[in-house]
Amino acid sequence: MEKTDCPPDFRCPISREIMKDPVTIITGVSYERKNIEKWFNAYNKKTCPATMQPLHNFDLTPNHTLKRLILAWRQTLVPAPSLSPPVQPSTKHDEMVSLLSTLDSSPFKVTSLKKIRAIVQSGDDTMSDFVRSGGVEAVVRMLVNQTIVDNCDLVSFQSCEEALGLLHLLPLSKEDEAFRLLSKSDPMKSISTVLQRGSAEARFHAIIIFRKIAKAGFDWNPLVEDRGMDLFKSLLELVYDELCSKASSYALEVLFEILASSKKSRLKAIEAGAVCVLIELLPDSNRSKCEKMLLLLKLLCECPEGRMALVDHGLGIAVVSKTLMQVSNAATKLGVKTLYLVSSFQPMERVLDEMLMYGAVKKLVTLLHLEGRSSTKKKVLEMLKLHGNVWRRHQCFPCDFKDYLG
Repeated sequence: MEKTDCPPDFRCPISREIMKDPVTIITGVSYERKNIEKWFNAYNKKTCPATMQPLHNFDLTPNHTLKRLILAWRQTLVPAPSLSPPVQPSTKHDEMVSLLSTLDSSPFKVTSLKKIRAIVQSGDDTMSDFVRSGGVEAVVRMLVNQTIVDNCDLVSFQSCEEALGLLHLLPLSKEDEAFRLLSKSDPMKSISTVLQRGSAEARFHAIIIFRKIAKAGFDWNPLVEDRGMDLFKSLLELVYDELCSKASSYALEVLFEILASSKKSRLKAIEAGAVCVLIELLPDSNRSKCEKMLLLLKLLCECPEGRMALVDHGLGIAVVSKTLMQVSNAATKLGVKTLYLVSSFQPMERVLDEMLMYGAVKKLVTLLHLEGRSSTKKKVLEMLKLHGNVWRRHQCFPCDFKDYLG
């Protein structure tokens, strides 16, 4: 039932799951009780997750009306004889076209967009009808117009957030007209603005759109050139999201697509603190996120600035060393490549000492005992031969280490 389309207000802004025990805080936003309690108590946050407003009152008021509405909606999901014929597609089409035609001039854009979104989600054919009716072009035009207005007020920005609530539903591929419209410079800047300043829900919708565009193939360089540090700080903030693992995972995927094709982008990401964020989050990440983070670290360590940032972080070598042979084969390969880059191009005595101290050297020797040949084992052997004379001076070097120094 949780996957069934439902009114957006029935979902907790934090978990995006349908609420069972909704409570309202001082900003007027309702959340699932356990989620907002965790936000305040476990994470010690003092802001409203949806609006990011600072709070001075942390009282939780049960929202009995919303709870009754959710229960009533659930009742409608139970199969029952139809008492009236379903609304004909032509009626929904006419309503949608009417709403789209007045979207630019309407003072109630948020309401209009909510209605359009409800129509789009009401059936299998309504999304294609929305696209055929020029809906993407109308909503994107409104999004751009609202975000480029000087001193964009709260109502204007709310309409931008609601626009992304609709646009993130689109299945984007490079052949689609929707992709062509959304991937233009101005719409991408608008989405970036919402990613930076929007509510938790709006930022989630923004990263979904960015991820779909990235998967379809997109040149990020113009957007990075325009938004620079702000774009990377917004993405890294989502990577740090402790409450929405999907938002964090999607942000990592988008970061990879941006960094994989541009060394200039990597330098800006490093300057924005990407290396520090990845190092701090690695120890508590699951396998999938750990592999994505190690892939990003490897990319960043291909730059001298990235290697120095990892070395300067007190736990950089320790965290990467810990992932070897602990997470997955993919994580081990990426960890070895990262240590190879750092120890080969940044062979400071402290780096070599930490690799030995935190068990990396012992694990490297163990990797050589595994059967078969690989590029990973080749890099391991190169490291051992390059730094073996330094490591062998320590009492804690592996007893079978000398076999690989010849």
